[in-house]
Formats: sequence, C-alpha cells, structure tokens
Amino acid sequence: MSNHLETAGTAALAALLHLEQRALAAATPAALGFTVVNETLTLVHYRQAAFFTCPANGKLKLATASGLVSVAEDSPYAVWLGRFAQSFPALPGCEKYDFGQAAPDFVDGWEEWLPEHLLVATLFDPSGQPVGLVLYARETPWHDTEIALLDRAHQSYGYCLDALSRGPRRLGAALGSVFQGRFAKWLAIGALLAMLIPVRLSALAPAEVIALTAMAVASPQDGVISAFHVQPNATVKAGDKLFSLDDSALASRREVALRGVTIARADLLVAEQRAFDDLKSKGELAAAAGRVREKEAELALVETTLDRVAVKAERDGIAVFGDPNDWLGRPVQTGERVMQLADPRDAGVLVWLPVADALNLEPGAPIRLFLHTKPLSPLPATLLQTSYQAVQSPDGVSAYRLRGQFEAGADKARIGLRGTARVSGDWAVLGYYLFRRPIAAVREWTGL
Repeated sequence: MSNHLETAGTAALAALLHLEQRALAAATPAALGFTVVNETLTLVHYRQAAFFTCPANGKLKLATASGLVSVAEDSPYAVWLGRFAQSFPALPGCEKYDFGQAAPDFVDGWEEWLPEHLLVATLFDPSGQPVGLVLYARETPWHDTEIALLDRAHQSYGYCLDALSRGPRRLGAALGSVFQGRFAKWLAIGALLAMLIPVRLSALAPAEVIALTAMAVASPQDGVISAFHVQPNATVKAGDKLFSLDDSALASRREVALRGVTIARADLLVAEQRAFDDLKSKGELAAAAGRVREKEAELALVETTLDRVAVKAERDGIAVFGDPNDWLGRPVQTGERVMQLADPRDAGVLVWLPVADALNLEPGAPIRLFLHTKPLSPLPATLLQTSYQAVQSPDGVSAYRLRGQFEAGADKARIGLRGTARVSGDWAVLGYYLFRRPIAAVREWTGL
C-alpha cells in the first residue's frame, strides 16, 4: 500500500512538473489556454474545462474550452458560460462548488451544460491582480489532494499568463495609474494652465516670389505676335526689343499710302502749271494741296503704327512671361498684357491665403517663406497689404491675396520661386489656437 502511494505521488509530481514546463513553453495566451484545459487532465480527472482571460476592462472573456478547436463567442454555451464565470469572486486558490449552490439564474444552464461538481481557479499575477479564470467540471466530488496540486499548477499558469499578456495589460495599467489619484488632479490643472499660454495665431498658405513694382508690357495695338526677341526671365536693358507684331498688313497699307502721296503730289504739280495760263484753274490748286496733305497724314499714321510693331523695354529689368510658343501666332488686343518687366532688387512675396484659414491681419504682420528649393532656410518678410475680396487662386481655391516685402538683410530669392508661407496674426491663448477650427466647424454645422 505504501509503495502504491509513493508511486501515485511520484506520478502526480511528474505530471505537475510536465504541466509547468508546458506552460513556460507556451508562446501565446491561446497556447497556454490549450495546455490548461486539455493537458491538466494528466494531473487530475475532469470532464470539462474552460479557460478565461481578464482584459484591462476586468470582464472575463472565454478563450478556450476543452475538446474544442475554437470557441464561437456568440454560441448559447459561450454566452451563458461567460455570464456564469463572471459571477464568481476572485479568491485565491481553487474553490469547490456543487450544483446545490447554484444561483437561481444559473440553475437551468448548469443543469444543461455542466456536470454536478465544479472547481473554480482564479489566476493571479505576482502583484495579486486577477488575470484569468479556469473552470473544471466533473461528476464526482473534488478531493483536497487534487485541489492542492491544482493550486500549485495554477500559480504557474497565472505567472505565465501574466508574462504573455504583460505588454498590453501593463500599458493599460500604467495609463490608468497616471489618470488616478492626486497626479491626475495636478495633470488636469497643468493642462488647463497650458491652455492659457499666449501664442500667435498663424496659418500656412502657398506663396511665390514676385516683383513688387513690376511694369506690365502690353500690346500697343491689335495684331498677331510674330516673334519674341528675349527669353523668359532674361535680363534686358532699356530700349531692347522684347517682341514684335506681324507687320505684313501694315507694310501693304504703307505702300498704298506712298502711292497715294505720289499721285496727290503729281496732281498738285499739274494744277500749279495750269494756274499760270488759266485763271480758272487757280481754284483747283487749293484742293490739290489739301489732298497732298491728307495723303501725307495717312502715310505718317501708317509709319507711326509700323514703328510700334516692335515693342521695346522702357527700363532695365527681367522679362517675366510664359512659354513663347504659347504666344506666337496668337492675336492680341490693344492693352493686353504679354509680359512684365521686374526689378530683381525689389522682390517680394505673394501669398494665397485660403478663406478657411483667414486671420485678422494688419500691415506689418510677420511672414516666413519656406521655398521648395531651400526648405531649411526660411526668408523673413512683413505684410504690406491684403485684398479685401477673395479671388480664385491658381490652385482653384478661394483665397485672399497677401503681398509682403522681404526684410532688410534677407537673402534675395529669384522671382518665380514657389514655396509655403506662414503668416502670423494676433496673439491668443493656446486653447483658442487649438480649438479655433473645431469651434468654427461646429458653428458652421449647428449655427450655435
């Protein structure tokens, strides 16, 4: 008899060590749950087992059941068993329960789903917080020796489950501890005080470098552009040819006007010769002289128009315009702008501030331009003027036009470069700066 007991004790110890080894080798909570509900059978006999985990919200979740590959959470068995497990208090060690102790709400379910005798083992982490729960059920009562073995096994199970779920759970516990107690109070006070920190309202908007006092070069008359004598962004001097209009029609008119002058002068000579012999012809002399002056005036007009065919620069600067091929052969009207003459020494910034980001801006407000070519070297500028009406920007967005002047000593940027500008407005508290857009959106949708 003694040898039989020693053999049984040795077998139980071996089974316990095997279970601890299997629990330590589990890589996931699911693998540990499989070991708990299926392999604990080598230590004690039972008919059913269910393994629950305890997430950060404290509500038990059925993870594994004996004899099942996966558990359907919405099945009647899983739903009832989850409510049933939630009714047990988190007590240390393993607790025995019999069918006669069942609460009235669970009598029918226990009778349908579980055998008569139940053993509940709560899993704890090293700090004493519950991390899971295991239910064992069988037809025969539980013995104290079996409960002692299961107590030891579930201490290992609880330690392993805590280790496998430590990252997410500890993070949630750390966050929970931060927002509890006196520290949470001081944290809230600090957040409220931070909302009162004064900051400047600002907005980001697309921008480009422009010439503040650029001169528009327009077509002096109706015509068709025939040639460009400069390239885009080329430096020109006063008097240099910029572009020319087609003069073929004007040349033909000039030839006609020249012949008209020649004929009128010949008629005048004939009238003068007749006037010596015939006094009656003296009356035609004044009319012939008038026709000569008329034809000469027509010729002078055509020649003046021909002189304006070639458009010249009125001052030094940079010729700013698009692709010449977009203009060649294109008819233009009198006063239509073809290009601009910009002074590179008078460069400024043009900002297209969207209506949705509009601020209350006054002349002198600071601007910082971050060019795409030099994003790490912002250029400081000050606001000169802002438009009162919103217009459509080149990007198709309704925006205000802001013009700014670079500050003295700032690096000069080439006209035409683009980037992003930060425009700063009035001072406000940090809370208003953070919630200005949400408040505007709520008022837009609700009208409050």
